[in-house]
Amino acid sequence: MVAPVVQWVSGRVFDLVQRNNLVYNTCWEDPRLDRIALQLGPTDTVLVITSAGCNALDYVLTGPRHIYAVDMNPRQNALLEMKIAGIRNLDFETFFQMFGNGYLPGVRKIYKERLRNDLSPWARKWWDRHIDFFARPRLSFYFRGTAGAFARMMNAYVDRVLRVRPWVNALLEAKTLEEQREIYYGQLRPRVWTRAVRGLMRRDAILSLLGVPRSQREQVEEIYPGGIAEYIEHCLDAVFGELPLWENYFWRVYMTGRYAPSCCPEYLKPDNFAALKAGLVDRISIHTDTVEGFLAKNDVEISRFVLLDHMDWLWDKHFPILESEWQWIVRRAREGTRLIWRSGALRTDFVDRAQVEIAGKKYRVGELLRYHREWAAELHKRCRVHTYASFHIADLLL
Repeated sequence: MVAPVVQWVSGRVFDLVQRNNLVYNTCWEDPRLDRIALQLGPTDTVLVITSAGCNALDYVLTGPRHIYAVDMNPRQNALLEMKIAGIRNLDFETFFQMFGNGYLPGVRKIYKERLRNDLSPWARKWWDRHIDFFARPRLSFYFRGTAGAFARMMNAYVDRVLRVRPWVNALLEAKTLEEQREIYYGQLRPRVWTRAVRGLMRRDAILSLLGVPRSQREQVEEIYPGGIAEYIEHCLDAVFGELPLWENYFWRVYMTGRYAPSCCPEYLKPDNFAALKAGLVDRISIHTDTVEGFLAKNDVEISRFVLLDHMDWLWDKHFPILESEWQWIVRRAREGTRLIWRSGALRTDFVDRAQVEIAGKKYRVGELLRYHREWAAELHKRCRVHTYASFHIADLLL
């Protein structure tokens, strides 16, 4: 059992990181699976937690009616604003330099003349101070923000302490799973997964950089006797030993600081960029708020909810907030609504326990959901990120 003072310090560190920094410079959820699960159509309206905005741009390529990108961290929304400004005002080659390579020569001038006026006042003020995130060729944008800082630290450890960069490059160039496994299990795993790295993974301050609160860590530790370090080791074995790395842009960008044209998010592909520029990007609106706050303030019908893993953050100490959020989800949901979310736990029974009121009668949320557990589990096996314990797909029965 964790001492109260440790829990308090952990919570303060996490809040400090989350409230004062750009945490995610790229989305850490696989939209290829989300597209299958959501089955988006032309009449769908989607609420997605913004994160880095990559997945909002991915979903809109399927042609839904509207996407509401909602995040309580205005820095995350400022990043999506910058991507949209770039799509509207830059050619593809310049845009790919910026968000594919994470470095854009002459970015200060380009920002001032072609991007800045397309941003909201808050985003403009923030990027005025941080546009140099794209200005240094040796310090990619994808090594910025708190998740990027962790990636930069791990790359420095790989290069300067372990000196295994040639094997990392060989892993990225592997053409078959057999070749990939041979390099990972034979050369990298025994050298990289050291006692020092395991110790680092157990530190709350490090996990906060990655956006992992203690409540989520505690869920993971219920599954793995070896704790978060064993869990991460299991995830890495799946990513590098079971899934083709040549199509895994999530891990490539943090191993190299950049995407490759053949291995990148959908919005960084020429034809998709053109479709976004032609008008699809106008179907995204950005809102700085909580999920509950947005739903309470906006009388809109939502048919698809993408809740990421944020309910893991609420279940232990903020359960009334979780219940209130579900009350608004039920209120704004349209007939046939589907929700997806991820979790550090194998099951999210805390969601089912939440209570909501409909027409004066109280229900547990679990009574209102029809889960697609087998389908979700099958999709989860194919997840290129592979850092969540579970993936959930549920239809709301109203």
